[in-house]
Order: sequence, then C-alpha cells, then structure tokens
Amino acid sequence: MLNSQGLRPTTDRVKETVFNWLSPYLHNSHCLDLFAGSGSLGFEALSRFASFTTFVEKDAQAAKQLKANLQVLELSSEQAKLINQDALQWLKQTPSEAYDIVFIDPPFRCELLAPSCAMLNDNGWLKPDALVYLEFENEANEPQLPANWHCIKEKQAGQVSYRLYQLT
Repeated sequence: MLNSQGLRPTTDRVKETVFNWLSPYLHNSHCLDLFAGSGSLGFEALSRFASFTTFVEKDAQAAKQLKANLQVLELSSEQAKLINQDALQWLKQTPSEAYDIVFIDPPFRCELLAPSCAMLNDNGWLKPDALVYLEFENEANEPQLPANWHCIKEKQAGQVSYRLYQLT
C-alpha cells in the first residue's frame, strides 16, 4: 500500500457494503474510479466482473503505484486505463465513452465533490441509468448534486458518509 499524504483508502467494511449494493449492476459494466488513490474501488469492481475501469489519479506517486498494480494483475488496455491527471481538468474534455458506474472519493476538505458531480452530469460522462458512489467526510457540507440524481442507498461509518445515487 502506498503511503502518500492525503491518501485515504476506503475501509474494507465500507467497501464490502458498497459492493453488496452494486452487485446486481457490476457484470460487464464500465466503471470510472475518479480520485482513484490506491485504486481499491476500481480494482474491486474489476474483480467482480466489471468489464472495464478507468482510474483517474493526479498524484504522480499514487499513479506510479496504480500502473505497477495494473501490470502485476496483468490487466490489458481492454480492461483498464490509467489517467495521471487532475480529475476536474480531465472531466472538462469531451468524453470518449459514458460510464455505468462511477466512484467518487475525493480528498477531504478540498471541495471537489460538487464540481466533479456537475461535470460528470453535464458533460456526457454518464449513461442514462448510471450509478454514482460518493464518499465524503461527515463534517462536510451537504454536497450540491444534480437534480436528476436520486439517492438509493446511504450509510455512515465513523467519520465517513457514503451514498449510492442513480440517475433518473
């Protein structure tokens, strides 16, 4: 596990709950792990039969470790892609594909959640019935989300709130 400042991987307990929520939707899905960090959410999706995951991570050290993990797991370019770029900058471009499932677990206290969600929604990154997983600090302000996102699951664990939204 990479020891990088600000890297806060999703706990196993939370991850188990999230993937229980997502289990009916994962098979053959295209996933986006935004603010990927260690990539644990994207790798877990692939291990549960998602067909493709894009990992977006700005931190060079974390991206280097993600690349090494992709190689160790022998994931082809048809299964996974790593983007070493700022997520908000990357989301400004015209998407080459839309995603079925998106994981958004940005660094805490950086105000990245609302702009990420708006750009995903407004710029064509999401399929019509996409699912979006959000993880954020309990103390954070309630995120401003697109009106067409409906919360279908939510929980808290310690300092973290996590929710699953579906586009309507």
